[in-house]
Amino acid sequence: MGSRTDLQDILEGVLGTTYVYFQPPETVKMEYPCIVYSRRSLNTMFADDIPYTHHWQYQVTVIDKNPDSEIPARIANLPMCKFEHHYTSDNLNHDVYNLYY
Repeated sequence: MGSRTDLQDILEGVLGTTYVYFQPPETVKMEYPCIVYSRRSLNTMFADDIPYTHHWQYQVTVIDKNPDSEIPARIANLPMCKFEHHYTSDNLNHDVYNLYY
């Protein structure tokens, strides 16, 4: 299981900027395009009733003004990542993924 700061580095690399926010408070002024992510749950795999691996599940949201942005496709190509849904709010496009890391 990698660290959250390692995941931060990966997401910044995919985005190409440091506009990657982990569980930001509402007072944070975000720059777009950006990625917002938060921890959702812990997936544990067992062998002989003993936990042998853990992967955190993160909700990763790409927020972009451009409806044809290439960033969501880059996120979708990450290992153990699954697209969940898309929505728009305040003229911003939101693509939501579940990512295990």
